[in-house]
Amino acid sequence: MAIYLAGPIFQCEDHECINWREEVKRRLPHHVICDPMERDYRGQTDEFFRQIVEDDKSSIDRCSVLLVNYLKPSVGTSMEILYAWERGKHVVVVIQNPEMSPWMLYHSHRVCQSLNEAIIYIDGLSA
Repeated sequence: MAIYLAGPIFQCEDHECINWREEVKRRLPHHVICDPMERDYRGQTDEFFRQIVEDDKSSIDRCSVLLVNYLKPSVGTSMEILYAWERGKHVVVVIQNPEMSPWMLYHSHRVCQSLNEAIIYIDGLSA
């Protein structure tokens, strides 16, 4: 199964956008992982905005699951969620804030309280 790792990148520090993605890769080694951080455009987003969006959409198109680590509000992450949902992708959101936007809740197949819970759930989808 192919999994796209969605979450804030723009204006984020490495620990916010890299560490959790590396954990997912370690814990789901038998899945194909699409990680937009492999194309790290931080500091160059104005120059490469078209490439960023087109590459992200292409990666989402190739995946069956969108794993969202919603650490903080992110326009890009919200757009990825809607894009994936409208294409029939399975959207799994990790959010620790009990207050969740109705839009986020509506466009999520599963809401998890931790990354661990989401990883276990996604691994079970392929069983």
